[in-house]
Amino acid sequence: MPTDLEIAQAAQPKRIQEIAEKAGIPEGAISPYGQYIAKVDPMQLGVGSEMRAKLILVTAINPTPAGEGKTTVSVGLADGMTKIGKKAMLALREPSLGPVFGMKGGAAGGGRAQVLPMEQINLHFTGDLHAITAANNLLAAMVDNHIQQGNALNIDPRRVVWRRCMDMNDRQLRDILTGLGGKSNGMPRSDGFDITAASEVMAVFCLANDMEDLKKRLERIVVAYTFAGEAVTCKDIHAQGAMAALLKDALMPNLVQTLEGTPALVHGGPFANIAHGCNSVIATRTALKMGDYCVTEAGFGADLGAEKFLDIKCRMAGLAPSAVVIVATVRALKSHGGVPKAELGKENLEALEKGIGNLLKHVENMQKVYSMPVVVALNRFESDTQAELDLVEEKLRALGVNVRLCDVWAKGGQGGLALAEEVLHLCEHPSEMTYAYPLEETLENKIAMIAKRVYGAKNVSFAAGIRTQLRKLDKLGNFPVCMAKTQYSLSDDPKKTGRPEDFTITVRQVRLSAGAGFVVAFTGEIIAMPGLPKVPAAEAIDVDENGEIVGLF
Repeated sequence: MPTDLEIAQAAQPKRIQEIAEKAGIPEGAISPYGQYIAKVDPMQLGVGSEMRAKLILVTAINPTPAGEGKTTVSVGLADGMTKIGKKAMLALREPSLGPVFGMKGGAAGGGRAQVLPMEQINLHFTGDLHAITAANNLLAAMVDNHIQQGNALNIDPRRVVWRRCMDMNDRQLRDILTGLGGKSNGMPRSDGFDITAASEVMAVFCLANDMEDLKKRLERIVVAYTFAGEAVTCKDIHAQGAMAALLKDALMPNLVQTLEGTPALVHGGPFANIAHGCNSVIATRTALKMGDYCVTEAGFGADLGAEKFLDIKCRMAGLAPSAVVIVATVRALKSHGGVPKAELGKENLEALEKGIGNLLKHVENMQKVYSMPVVVALNRFESDTQAELDLVEEKLRALGVNVRLCDVWAKGGQGGLALAEEVLHLCEHPSEMTYAYPLEETLENKIAMIAKRVYGAKNVSFAAGIRTQLRKLDKLGNFPVCMAKTQYSLSDDPKKTGRPEDFTITVRQVRLSAGAGFVVAFTGEIIAMPGLPKVPAAEAIDVDENGEIVGLF
């Protein structure tokens, strides 16, 4: 089997005008970026009016070194639905350069289930993430300039909370000192960088309904506090207009295609372990407007991405999925059962039974916490034995959930037909989504309800002063909670794989994201600026003598 990149480079994509026509998007509503990418103007489509499509959420178990294939399944499912005559559209997140050059990889799918053009999507694409980075850092520059130019707002330099960002893993920039070298270089203070995908501007960008809503959200961003303890906002700094100007073109969703020509909107890319992990509301609504079925995904496992998709995005945007797909592999489940990566190809029913608890917890959450109809998509590997597959099916049958084997990586849409049929079946039955917590609860209780109901925690521990902060934030409004937690475990300890029990979630920091409209609770050792691994993926990436990119997955 050729590599993902080789498959993508060998493909013969259709001109983007043909894809737009297939999606029902008039030519006047698209702005082509070359032959195979276009920006779509949602204003021209009446997005925000009645949406006829069914929304399908694709999520997964907690990720492992074995891989699960959530984006690949999303693409293959949409292609499978297209093959059986349904008008399907994809709504996916944009990749971040951090994972692309680090260790996780891109976000364009894999094998025969990819979105094209793969290289552009995984690298600069249409520049959306660069625009978000620029808007974030413009605000940072204007805050520091305000302090330098007389500080009329009486900002306490020790209490500037707005951080800079960049779309790259760079641990060296987590905590830095700025303004050194004399009076003309600004006020010396502690500062730092987050990765763009974890920034509040990314969250604002993805949750905004339109340009007007975007500007209102930007205005509300809290950037600092005065010496008297009063909040200073982006509006106080007069930065929202210029930031909106930088984001104007980026706010339009990006239209691309799958290998099989299914229209795909790839737009926005927050990390689910730090931010809310969903593509933009605008892109999702556009897909719901133009298709009969919209397939979307949320980042990492269902404890992170799906929880935030349902409790934050759906609540804010008035959306509700008709079905949920949970992606798993036998190999990943054995990894959750304690099997080293080198031995995952061997049958091990004992480890599989232990590790399958992770999958069962996610299924139970979708059923019991969120009242969602569920199907499990099991990506099949040649090493999977019939006994292993039967065990997975048996355990899920006890919960009233069907398993559908997927081979979309090797076969594209053809390998996703069984899953597509089951999803269509689930969509036929009405469901009424519920939430993990009511908005009227206190923030402390919301955190506890997520930790206990979704993660399975026994207790929640709060660092010194956190409860006081939460009570102050409660007075500002009824905010949803965005939990920042390791993606590798249901707990806040990445080493506790499978389905851990009797554990405590430790909240060490909380941060108001007023523009996004939620409160971020940092748990365990999670950080907003990742580092590169010992051997970054960047080392294998190059451009050959013909100008072709090589080594990109």
